[in-house]
Parts: sequence; C-alpha cells; structure tokens
Amino acid sequence: MREPIVIIGGGLAGAEAAWQVARRGTRAALYEMRPGKPTPAHQTGNLAELVCSNSLKSEQESTAPWLLKEELRRMDSLLIAAAARARVPGGHALTVDRERFGAEVTGAIAAEPLIELRREELPEVPAEGIAIVASGPLTSGALADSIARLTGSERLYFYDSISPIVDAETVDTGIAFWASRYGKSTDGTADYLNCPLDREQYERFVDALLAAEPATAHIAEDATPYFEACLPIEELARRGRDTLRFGPMKPMGLTDPRTGRRPYAVVQLRQETGRASSFNLVGFQNHMKFGDQARVLRMIPGLAGAEFLRYGQIHRNTYIDAPALLSDTLQLRARPEVFFAGQISGVEGYVEAIATGLMAGMHAAALASGVQPRPLPRATALGSLTHYISGADSGNYQPANITFDLLPQLGEAARERLRRDKLARHAEVCRRALEALGGYMSGYGNAEYSYADV
Repeated sequence: MREPIVIIGGGLAGAEAAWQVARRGTRAALYEMRPGKPTPAHQTGNLAELVCSNSLKSEQESTAPWLLKEELRRMDSLLIAAAARARVPGGHALTVDRERFGAEVTGAIAAEPLIELRREELPEVPAEGIAIVASGPLTSGALADSIARLTGSERLYFYDSISPIVDAETVDTGIAFWASRYGKSTDGTADYLNCPLDREQYERFVDALLAAEPATAHIAEDATPYFEACLPIEELARRGRDTLRFGPMKPMGLTDPRTGRRPYAVVQLRQETGRASSFNLVGFQNHMKFGDQARVLRMIPGLAGAEFLRYGQIHRNTYIDAPALLSDTLQLRARPEVFFAGQISGVEGYVEAIATGLMAGMHAAALASGVQPRPLPRATALGSLTHYISGADSGNYQPANITFDLLPQLGEAARERLRRDKLARHAEVCRRALEALGGYMSGYGNAEYSYADV
C-alpha cells in the first residue's frame, strides 16, 4: 500500500487538498497543530476556520470571484459546498456563519475514511514522499525554517506589503500622463502613468490621509514592526507633511504636459507585469480601511473614478517567492513531489486559498497514481491563478486575488464588438472559461475518477 500524501496545515487550502486526494482514492495524512498549539489569530480547533471576514466575495454572475467559485463548484470543492450550507444573508456576497462553516468542513474530513487527521505539529517538510505544504500565513517557526532550507531563505517572506491595483480603463488619461523620470526607460517608451498634484491638492490629500481610519489588525503584529523600506504611506505622512513628496510622490524628472512644469507631487502607476489592463500605485502600501482607502485615493487627480481591483495592505504573512520556485501545477521545481497551496504559495483571499488547495490535491493524487499532473487551462480562473503564481516577475512579485486582468484578454474582434459593454465582455470571458473547464474535466481530472482511470 502506498504511503499517504502528507498535507501540512488544516486551513482552507489543506482541508480542500485532503478532500481532493481522498476523492481520487488516495490516502491523506492531514496535520493540524490546533488546538494543542494555538496561533495568535484562531479561536477554535475547527479546520478551515475563517480568521478575518466571513465573506467569500461576490456571487454576482459574470464577476471574477463568481467565476472562480463556479469553477470550484463544478470540480466538487468540499469547502464551497460547505459555504453554501453555512450561508447567511450578505447581499450579492457569499457570506457564511463561521462556526457552522468550520464545523461542516471538520465533520466531512473526520468522516472520510481515506483521511487521517493528525492533531499535531509537523515541524518540517518530509524528506521523502509526496507532501503538500498548506501551512498558511502563520506558519510556525520550526516549519518556516524547514521551508527556508528547502527553498532558500532569500525566497521566503514574512511580511506582506501590497500596493493598490486599479483598473486601467478607469484612469483618466486626460489628467494622468505617460512619462519616465528624466525620460529614462528600459526600451525607449514611457514606463509610468503619472497622476500630478498641485500644492493645494497635495495638502488636501495629506490631510485626508492622516484622518483616515486604520484597518483592524486581525493578527497580532507587535512582534513584526514595519520595514523602513515598505512603510505605509500614512506613516510616512506622520513623519512630516513633505515626506511623501520626497518619497513615493516625488515629482523629480517629470513634466506635466498640460502645464509644461514639474508637478508639486506625483503618484506613479506602473502596469502590472503579467496582468493586462491594470496598474499598481507604486509605493502606496497602506493600512487604511478599504472604504477610507477608496475615498482618499480617489482624491488623486486622474483617479476620481478609479475602480480598485485590489486594495493596499500591510500585514504579517509567510509566503514563498512562487514564480522562482513553483511550476503551474504548484510543484516545487527543485523537488516535484512537494506542492505548495494556500497563502504560503502567494495568493490572497479565502477562495483563492481553496482553489490552490483543490489543484494541489488533485495534482498530488495524479502524481501518486503515476500520472504526470497537467495544469488547468489558461482560459480558466483556476489556470490563470496558477499561471500568475508560477509566471509573474519574481523581482516584483506580490500575492494576488483573482481578477479579470489575470485571465486572457478577448481577441481584438471580440473586444471591438463588445467595446461599449463591459459586463458583456466579462460574461464572454466567463463563458470561455467554463467551456475550457468542461473540456478539461471531460478528459482529465474529473473528481469522480482517479487519474489512473483516465
């Protein structure tokens, strides 16, 4: 009898991975150190405990979060099914009763004979056999040391600094202008879209920034002070009203074509590597509540109508440099029998963690059956997520949520036909994604069959 696949961590990714392994007729040993060894964030011993929000984001059809959940439903996700059973009213969002959700998942895992739940800490990645590391953002010190030895300590991060991302279509290019500082760029083209502020606009922005309400810390961060290199913009503003103008908002080397003069301050937007039609606000990591963040950032000229694909954050986290380490099947390139899933693989969000757990479990079961894992189609939300994880620019890698800019863009003809209807464009991307998923499942990886049967 084959040794069980070892899964480290009973959070969202680990629980889903164990379920997918078992659904394919393979044994799993799921390690979860709670409740014997608690974390600063968790309150119960339940598997898949939701620590922060109780929302799994939008269920409105033809949105990117809906598409990811719909793909997971079609692939027999345990956790998405549990969320449906634990659902509470939340408008268009899939919101759940946290305690019932955790109990649903824990009960299903405990009742599955092919899953052995081991309530103990596994302090290191096994030296042999197939393993899935899904230990989450609060990975224990001993296990983090083991991962660092396995991947290289320079590839393991313990602090997450994320700048906001805006939809490129919502930036007013009548105000924002393309330019590189002093005209310097890598290929002769302007690298940044620049949002210029005059003195009055800058002073109002700083006032609003200092008055904004900070986000609630769900995880104790006292032991992890801010890095000087990634201070929140509001912390910089507290150090002096001109600090931002000499930091991320410095206008040196730029000329506003509308005035022919250097702006008083500027916010630079950089196109996201590997993400079409979106821009990162350079150096704008912050710790504001999302509502305040949207209000304050929309005060920046050119961003009055901005739609945010992701808000800025700074929080304690443990994650690997996935583009340098993982393949698009979530396997460690240097040791393919080891998979990574969940936040430690470099994704943000509950559903994204579930998604990587599902894929890691499915691929690990394939490997155990002697079948080479095959990634999900690029056209799907699942495939696009792993494409980003494994293929982003390692030097500028930041964890990501699922958004439409991760998925392949429509061809020129389709874009032109649907140019005036953004909802129709998104619906077409979703249609193509689900069609591609159907083709994948019909010939490979359907949860009702083991890989050996295909």
